[in-house]
Amino acid sequence: MSLLFTDFTSWQAHCAATSEPLFQPVLQYEIEQKGRTEEQIWDGLQRAYDVMRDAVHTGLTQDMTSRSGMVNNGAKKIAASPITVLSPEFKNLITRALGAKEVNSCMGRVVAAPTAGASGILPGVLVTLQDIHKLEDRQILEGLLVAAGIALIIEQNASLAGAVGGCQAETGSAAAMGAGAIVYCLGGSVEETFAAVAITIQCMLGLVCDPVAGLVEVPCVVRNASAAAIAFSSAQIAIAGVNPVIPVDQCVAALGEVGESMETRYKETALGGLANTPRGREIEKMVLVQDVQILPDEDGD
Repeated sequence: MSLLFTDFTSWQAHCAATSEPLFQPVLQYEIEQKGRTEEQIWDGLQRAYDVMRDAVHTGLTQDMTSRSGMVNNGAKKIAASPITVLSPEFKNLITRALGAKEVNSCMGRVVAAPTAGASGILPGVLVTLQDIHKLEDRQILEGLLVAAGIALIIEQNASLAGAVGGCQAETGSAAAMGAGAIVYCLGGSVEETFAAVAITIQCMLGLVCDPVAGLVEVPCVVRNASAAAIAFSSAQIAIAGVNPVIPVDQCVAALGEVGESMETRYKETALGGLANTPRGREIEKMVLVQDVQILPDEDGD
């Protein structure tokens, strides 16, 4: 536990004093917590990244129709769209993040990073980052450790759960993890890496969690895509040396403060926001009817 920092300031100070890269203390923490060797930790990270890549591939090649029908092969539709709004790389990012999250909504295999509801963000970000910059897997795995350290600190000082802090805590944290990983993997400084986290939180602050019919489908899937885009934009801003002005630890504190003050209906309860629209309530009724099982009475009639 001695290597689990409670804030970004302590993490940065440790690396400055020891000249260790950002991932190293997180690796040591994983070794201590799991009681495994360094080799086993790296193997576990590789398996996690392989699942992330598989989720991206599955979302873009297989039928992604959820039981409710709200998720219906959105990633493949975007990939095949004849009208292109985005650059090819940007379009790939969106389709990958959305596709991986569709796998989760269709009960497929994903990595909860940090949650299943945000499980498309890191896969979309890391696969696209690797594709654009031709990075080795080892660099991506180091980025995953940095992302894990970011999540640990956010979890201690705010929350990673939509039920506690709204969508800002869930997709917002995943986007912050992705932004920090991008800057680290591209050789950014510690200051720039943590600036990316701060800028991302500033962009995601206040986002409510309002899943239609209580399902992690709408608007969750499209928010994974937009969060991946914010991760990239925040990383670009930070690695250029733009000062986020509000220090990263204070941004995390603000995330926690906003989450605490957010009304319950905006925290995964499906009582407010999009879930409480007329169409949202219609969908909720249809989903409930689908899930009702008609059981025979005790007489077998």
